Amino acid sequence: MRDLAFVGFLAALLGLGFKRPFLFVLAYAYVDIVAPQHLSYFLLNSIPLSLIVTLMAMAGWLIADDKKGFSVAPRQWLMLAILGWAAFTTLNADVPKYAPEKWEWVWKAVLWSIFLPFTLRTRLRVEAYLLFMTLSAAAIIIVGGIKTAASGGGYGALNLMIASNTGLYEGSTISTVAIAIVPIILWLARYGTLYPRDWRVRLFAYNLVFACLLIPVGTEARTGLVCIGVLAILMLRDAKRRLLYMGLIGAAVAVATPMLPSSFSSRMNTIQNYQGDSSAASRIAVWKWTWDYAKQHPLGGGFDAYRQNRLQVHTSVGANGATESQVDWRVTVDKGRAYHSSYFEMLGEQGFPGLFMFLLLHLGGLVRMEVVRRRYRREEGEKAWISPLATALQSGQVIYLTGSLFVGIAFQPFVWMLLAVQIGFDTFVTRKYPRVIELRFKAPAGTGAVVGKQRRRPQSAFS
Repeated sequence: MRDLAFVGFLAALLGLGFKRPFLFVLAYAYVDIVAPQHLSYFLLNSIPLSLIVTLMAMAGWLIADDKKGFSVAPRQWLMLAILGWAAFTTLNADVPKYAPEKWEWVWKAVLWSIFLPFTLRTRLRVEAYLLFMTLSAAAIIIVGGIKTAASGGGYGALNLMIASNTGLYEGSTISTVAIAIVPIILWLARYGTLYPRDWRVRLFAYNLVFACLLIPVGTEARTGLVCIGVLAILMLRDAKRRLLYMGLIGAAVAVATPMLPSSFSSRMNTIQNYQGDSSAASRIAVWKWTWDYAKQHPLGGGFDAYRQNRLQVHTSVGANGATESQVDWRVTVDKGRAYHSSYFEMLGEQGFPGLFMFLLLHLGGLVRMEVVRRRYRREEGEKAWISPLATALQSGQVIYLTGSLFVGIAFQPFVWMLLAVQIGFDTFVTRKYPRVIELRFKAPAGTGAVVGKQRRRPQSAFS
């Protein structure tokens, strides 16, 4: 029955796409995020569903979409440069046995992110794609939230529809993404135009936010706890009554803490004492190895270069509150340890050039969203939605960048989609609402008049 439900939904969505080709673009978001082909038992798991939907979306855009004002934004060129560099490092990979496997999905994610902004030509399209992204992620998050509320979850034990440790079904990844989309959920509830903004929408949005906050508890991912802290700080930025907001946050923490599972509290305590946890200690060790490796291989070692590492991990038992003589130091050997950081992932696999382009790409997004946020923050009426959306997209990116410190998700497709939406949104606002520059000059002497002249000029955008 589940297979029939997936097939029926996709058939209906793709069928409507022949009348409205942009629906193919929305279908890709669903297929890539939820991955129904992996959830299917036999009907979908034998066909290249992602490739089919991609080709349909691109063909629909080429044949039926409006190309007026077509342009390629600077960050799209930067994405193309990253893709080209990743191809180069893959061809010269230190571990050629495994590098092509990661390249197989990375190039698709990056290429889609380069293409996507071309299709986001209206507010309706930007909003629709964000809604599909959010609801697709929600399909995973709601399941995880219900299981956490019912059983408390557990590290590596929370089953998110399928027994998989890849993509958004990996604990630390879904914890980061779940918290990153909270600002977008709140924006959709307040400014969405695809549905009536009544109590039902708000109720669903608030419950979905609660489910997002439960995901780090259920997965017991320390990354998620850090992301929640960053979210609280970012929301303080736009809070009208900051003292009340901080008081409510403090009260919520005080009420929630005693209700948390003991296993969650024990795992979170290892944030302060990383030497007492082998997982945390091994991350420090692999980061040191990656830095030394990059100094010898500044151009990177290609995908999965970490498989070469061999580490000595130093952990301690009884270090909390113990005297020096009571500390039991243990040395274990680990090899083929993953980077557990997007920044070290880029450094080890793509070298200093790849890391520089990665940081420049994200810095460009943060700067552009801040520019748009400030430029339209006092707008009302037709433009009232622009600044809040820029804030939500920027906040989601900041939370991702924070989570990326501890998770190797540099090429996570969901995040690259988020960057593509930023570009499409920025380009649309630039085209739709060009800046009006007023030039003032004096009239001929003796008239006493000052003549003003307005000129419309597109914004210069590093988008």
